[in-house]
Amino acid sequence: MHENIGFQLGRLPRLWRAIIDERLAPLGLTQTRWVTLYHLWRLGDGQPQCDLARAIGVEAPSLVRTLDQLSRQGLVERRPCDQDRRTKRVFLTPEATPLLERIDAVVREARSEMFAGMSDQDLATLAELLSRIEDNGLTIQARDAEEKARG
Repeated sequence: MHENIGFQLGRLPRLWRAIIDERLAPLGLTQTRWVTLYHLWRLGDGQPQCDLARAIGVEAPSLVRTLDQLSRQGLVERRPCDQDRRTKRVFLTPEATPLLERIDAVVREARSEMFAGMSDQDLATLAELLSRIEDNGLTIQARDAEEKARG
């Protein structure tokens, strides 16, 4: 049974996003755009582009294209960083707020439906187990990188 857990862990984010994508489609949002907006909103205004890309899990050039699109829609703006003029910081515009509130409502509703039948204790246990798996994976990655550097 545990041989399938990795596949299940891989399928769940795709399923989760597909449900949200379908519900956000009437707003004209692609997954890339709503994920970018939502992460920026959760992380807070003024995120450096590179940090935002890392948080989302995309390459910086891909994020630049998405930010260009969001900027044209009037939802974000990029400003130079005071400490490093090469770095751009990303800010949400006031026009993004109603859209983000709608995105948040859709995400909360999907989360509630996806977690149906689970108690708070079940969810706490799940979060703890997922954190352990992630910690183990990070340990493996660090070890493998160290071995590769030596080898």
